Amino acid sequence: MGGNTEVVVIGGGYAGVMAANRLTARDDVTVTVVNPRPSFVPRLRLHQVVGGSHSGTVRYEEVLADRVRLVVDSVARIDVHARVVVLESGASVGYDRLVYAVGSTGARPAVPGVAEHAHQVAELESAERLKTAVAALPAGVPVTVVGAGPTGIETAAELAEGGRPVTLVCGGVLGPYLHPRARRSAARRFAALGVTVLDGPGTKVTEVTARAVRLADGRTVDGGLTVWTAGFGVPDLAARSGLSTDAEGRLLTDETLTSVDDERIVAAGDCSAPSDLPFRMSAYVAGCLGAHAADTVLARLAGVRPEPVDMSFNAMCLSFGRRTAIFQIAHKDDRAMRIYVGGRAGAKLKELACTLSVKHLTEEAREPGAHSWPKDGGHRPRLLRERAVGTTDVPEHAA
Repeated sequence: MGGNTEVVVIGGGYAGVMAANRLTARDDVTVTVVNPRPSFVPRLRLHQVVGGSHSGTVRYEEVLADRVRLVVDSVARIDVHARVVVLESGASVGYDRLVYAVGSTGARPAVPGVAEHAHQVAELESAERLKTAVAALPAGVPVTVVGAGPTGIETAAELAEGGRPVTLVCGGVLGPYLHPRARRSAARRFAALGVTVLDGPGTKVTEVTARAVRLADGRTVDGGLTVWTAGFGVPDLAARSGLSTDAEGRLLTDETLTSVDDERIVAAGDCSAPSDLPFRMSAYVAGCLGAHAADTVLARLAGVRPEPVDMSFNAMCLSFGRRTAIFQIAHKDDRAMRIYVGGRAGAKLKELACTLSVKHLTEEAREPGAHSWPKDGGHRPRLLRERAVGTTDVPEHAA
């Protein structure tokens, strides 16, 4: 392909930065990242922002390749026909290829009172607001955390370790991903921190008020502040731009991460839905998908057929404050094993995982193409075949 190729990456998170850095492997590719913040946000650290042990930001100079241009702005819409990204500021950026990596945000549930009375932790600004709100609470006033996935668990533990009375409302089981052995360990750790854990089907929240959370079984949990961590959503930019999405708003792609509407657009990270069978949202997945999205673009520029996405899973890490964690070992298909590492050893592994999530980006900035990840080769094709013949439903861990 002759001439220079302009690639615009929408989103400067794990997926977007990884893709942008990898695309600099070609000298005839110019890469622009559009992101609303001037600093990189390692979202694995947002619960630490709430607890005051991390700033939640890293300078883009540390993670972006020198050749990548950063535009600090938000995207209003994508003009697919003109191949232009229209910014909120009124400016626009043209592209030959587009990487859609807008990430995810907090869920917008229909539960009455959540929007008016609950804090979230899904983004830097919401974590900072929550930190301020918690600091303003009188000593001894309890906090209610809703949602027992990774964000809820880590936020509840961080607050409890800081001396705040905490009730964790699970809305189901504690740590759904965890193996039962690791789940029992999580319950013991919460007991040691003084966290009250309410689990089971009756703990789904039906209403949030200024001072209480009401549950499906009729109980009321009183508290001075509510934190909502149940679920994530994605920005509606793709739908607003006329692109095909799944029911949650993620961009629909084929297995090479190419948009089903436009070969010039690829997607990566939480906002992508390859074959309408999205991967579990995580920083690890985002980095791998960002690298694969870049590889798809580079393959097409080289006149080579892109490969389908392939990755295996190895673990999920959950911190319980600063001194202990659970490092849950997983099968390649993302099912939790009986094996896990807990205590201080788990905490060291958790910190290593957080550090590596940023280090992989800096390594890719220095040496495009350096990032690699373990492959599976069989699980995802089998899921796709089974779904095609209607023999199985999509398992929970694949969503």
